Amino acid sequence: MSTESNAQSIIQFQNVSYRLPGGQTLLGGVSFEVRRGETLVLLGRSGAGKTTALKLINRLLDPSGGEIRIDGHPTVQWDPIALRRHIGYVIQDTGLFPHFSVEQNVSLVPRLERWEQERIRSRVRELLALVGLGEEKFLARYPHELSGGQRQRVGVARALAADPPILLMDEPFGALDPLTRTEIRREFASLKQRLGKTIVIVTHDISEALVLGDRIGLMEAGELKGTYSPKEFLNATEPIAAAYAAQVRVLDEVINRDDETA
Repeated sequence: MSTESNAQSIIQFQNVSYRLPGGQTLLGGVSFEVRRGETLVLLGRSGAGKTTALKLINRLLDPSGGEIRIDGHPTVQWDPIALRRHIGYVIQDTGLFPHFSVEQNVSLVPRLERWEQERIRSRVRELLALVGLGEEKFLARYPHELSGGQRQRVGVARALAADPPILLMDEPFGALDPLTRTEIRREFASLKQRLGKTIVIVTHDISEALVLGDRIGLMEAGELKGTYSPKEFLNATEPIAAAYAAQVRVLDEVINRDDETA
């Protein structure tokens, strides 16, 4: 299991818990760190606490116990709006405003930050080219005129618009068909190397975790079972991790069997 370094961490969870007003605990005693420039994937089944942890990072929720620090400062001491503009956020259905064009959607945060118009226009075009939508025709299109993969790319561009140091992604490719999902996941794996952002991704897909994660945080029933490098994860003895790793081995066996009979 991988070790963590306080000196380089940009996100810190210190014995964090979250309870609903009725008393149900969704997250209990979770501690982990995310190093600057690292991609951490929170992997787990539905209800494991992954999205709750993600929402605690940008103060969509506040912890019931423990402390979360961003850049060394407790999240509860941040102004929520300032914190959220410090963090890009990509969700499964992209959350694009349907009555905004692509250009208006991507430029939303820079406009709120009162950037100069020319700087905004330049940034929008730069980001659309970065995510593979560099043609001028996309600027004036509306979300309903785009494919699912194109909408997801616009969502990533919008999250990066103000150049935040942290990017949160909640099942970002889950609504896409398998072929498009594989394509955009491969493109994002290449893109994240160039961006140098600190990224936290929530997924229940083991292949996604292995492809995109520098480390994998395994969550189950509101607890963090461990953090692993992809190689460590495939060899982990923790029962839930071993169950995920077995899925990968079964797929390898099927592929190898098909190769032998071809």
